[in-house]
Order: sequence, then C-alpha cells, then structure tokens
Amino acid sequence: MTERLRILLLNERCHRNPLAGGAEVHLFEVFGRLVEQGCEAELLCCGFDQAEARDEHRGVTITRVGSRLSYYRHVAGEVRRRANAGCIDLIVEAHNKVPFLTPLYTRVPVLVVHHHLHGIAAFGQVSLPIALGSYALEQLIPLVYRQAPIITISSSSKVDLVRRGLPESHIDVVPCGIDRALHQPADPEGRAPLVVSVGRLEPYKIIDLLIRAIAFVAKEMPDAPLKILGRGQDRMRLEALARRLDLTEAVTFPGFVDDETKVAHLQQAAALVQCSKKEGWGLTVTEANACGTPVIATDVPGLADSVQDGVTGLLVRKAAPGPLAAAMLRLLTDPAYRVRLAHRAEAWSRGFSWDAAASHIHEAALRAAHRQTTPAFVPA
Repeated sequence: MTERLRILLLNERCHRNPLAGGAEVHLFEVFGRLVEQGCEAELLCCGFDQAEARDEHRGVTITRVGSRLSYYRHVAGEVRRRANAGCIDLIVEAHNKVPFLTPLYTRVPVLVVHHHLHGIAAFGQVSLPIALGSYALEQLIPLVYRQAPIITISSSSKVDLVRRGLPESHIDVVPCGIDRALHQPADPEGRAPLVVSVGRLEPYKIIDLLIRAIAFVAKEMPDAPLKILGRGQDRMRLEALARRLDLTEAVTFPGFVDDETKVAHLQQAAALVQCSKKEGWGLTVTEANACGTPVIATDVPGLADSVQDGVTGLLVRKAAPGPLAAAMLRLLTDPAYRVRLAHRAEAWSRGFSWDAAASHIHEAALRAAHRQTTPAFVPA
C-alpha cells in the first residue's frame, strides 16, 4: 500500500449544501490539505436542489447520490462497489448525523472522524420516526466500532464516546483549526454593545433562549442589539418569538451571509453568544476569538472545551434567560473586563491550526489504512 492514500469520505452534506455547517468546514479544511500532500479523496454525500451529481472542492472529488432522505439507502451499495473495484484504501466516516456502519459490510479499513452525536436531542430536531432511527443506530456504535480508530474534536466528545462503551485507547482528540487569513483580530476597544449569534437555526441550538435573554438585557440596555446570522428550519419560529416579545427592533435576522460579512460582524461585536444543548466543539467560538471577540456559551459538552470560563469568555451553567442575560450584561456594562477577555480569547485562538489538525489526521489515516480488519458481516 502506498503512502498516498485513496480515501472515501462519507458525510451527508458537502460545503455547498444549504444545511452545511462546521462539520463540512472541518472535512474540507483537513482533507483538502491531505490532497495537497498527494492523497486522493472522494466525498460521497447527498444531493440537493440544482446540485450537480459530480463536483470538486479543494481537490476533493464530490459525488452526490440521492436526496437528503434517500442518501443513506445508497451508501452501502456505493461503498461496496468501490471496495470491490479495489479503488479505495481507507473509508473515513464523519459522525455528525448517524453512523454509516461500514465495518459491517466491507473489509476496507475505517477511520471515524467524530464531531458529535445528537442522542435524545434528535427527538426535538426531526420527526419521530427519523429520531427513533437515529437514536437506534447510535446504540450500535460501541459494537460496530469497537476496533476502529476514532478522531474526535474535543475532550468532552471523547468522554461521551467512552461512556457509550468505546475503548479510550482507540480515541484521539484533534481540535479544529482556524483560518487565520480570514479571521483577523480587530481592536476590542470601543465596540458598540452588539451581540451576535452565528450558525444554523436549528431547535438544538436553542436560540429562543438567547432571544428571551435579550428581552431582559433590553430593559437595562435598550441600545444593545442582537443579530442572528444563519439559516435553518427554526427561523420562522424564532422570528415569531421576537415579534411576540416586542423585540423586532432589537433582534434582526440577516440570514445566511458570506464569510467576509460574517467576519465583519464578529469584528464589530462585543460578544458572540452560543447556547446550544450540545456541540462537538463550536467552530464559531474559535472564529470569534480570532477576531478579538469573547464568547458567552452554555456550559455543555463541546462549548465547555472551546470557552475558557472567565478567561476567553463566560460559561452559563443554568440554561435559562436570566443567567444568560446576566452574563451578557456583565460584559456589556464592564468594557474593561470585556477587553481583557477579548485579548485572552485572541491569544487562545492562536493555538489552533488546520495544518496541525490535518497532519495529525493524516498520521491516523496512514495507521488505520495499514490495519487488518475482520468485519462482522460482508455480503457477497
């Protein structure tokens, strides 16, 4: 086997999918670099409206099969066809929706890149049948992937996997990087009391909590606006909540914006707020830090790794409007304290590099590709 691996990536979405997020950024930042180093990589993902069946990004070939709902029915056949043709050395499963269970039907070595699992949060995210299916598949992970090497992006995620029954010795933590050419620091002094939220508008992100909290903030600081950047299935409900709380002037929804506009907002903001129920890491946290912006986040797995409480931002231990509003007011009413956190946040962000992440994952991929595998079941 050559050192220049032929890699098949499995992830539901590509970078152009309207539902794409941090997991897709992570995959292309890492495997785009591996392609530059001589590897071949193909991403097998789902299609979407007006998407071409074949595409390419950062040297990674993109093959789209099926729709969002039919995609997983196509995966096993596509994987087996490539495996039988002998054209792949390694399968990389990205775990941020459901596991693909490839060790059950192929002898090709598998490396798992784990972002996060939804667990019971799936029941508030998708319909009951899909949530039940997702939850059931997650229960198979300790059995199917007991021998597989796993890369995860935070210590919290590793703890979660070990609690599920996976061997600690098989799990390595490789944090996300940061695009420092794009995310440049701005002077934190003298910023307006602007609060921003950046990311998918999905139920598990509980942005309704942030809107309810800004209602408390507005009573003391009516000039402290909230901008919610992003798109997703929860937008209409969130806009209705802002209207119901008479916050239409204080809370605005710019929607999906390009990277340059996103960075401009981060460079102007007094704080980024991230109040998800759970994250693998929270890539927007590091991006905000690199722009010289402290982050207020709920004290949950992933965010508790990316936010250093009282150093680079504030962690809110009780996910309720009152405590979240109190954290925002602490930063907005004490500019000197906010600036100290901003400088520490920017310094903290310098420790994260996509080059370093890609190097670690390349080494893990080489080790995984040389492992001998014995699947539990391989169809003829």
